[in-house]
Amino acid sequence: MKDIYDATMFCDKCKKSTTKSYKMKDGFKIRIWSCPQCGDTWEHPADTEAYKGFMDIKKRDFEVKLRPVGNSWTVSIPKEIIKFEEVSQTKVIRMSLNEPGKLTLFFRREKRVYP
Repeated sequence: MKDIYDATMFCDKCKKSTTKSYKMKDGFKIRIWSCPQCGDTWEHPADTEAYKGFMDIKKRDFEVKLRPVGNSWTVSIPKEIIKFEEVSQTKVIRMSLNEPGKLTLFFRREKRVYP
């Protein structure tokens, strides 16, 4: 199925062809079209919906269980987060201890840039 972003879009005000780019919102990449003449911008509808879903999950605090399993410990990850991250099978994710009391899980590969 083709994506609407593959189509050429024209500004409804000045009838000029728009340019494609993206903007970052809270670390979330949203594809946009921009009119070079009047400066209007339009967000990709699917990206906007995904961003809204992300913001709904981000606003929530989840209480999860931490429990021992053999020589390790396990944490239950809420299904809303798993669904948003589109995890459908067993997956190896990256985890790091950022500071005492702060643990980060990475569902996708991220390149770390050190200063």
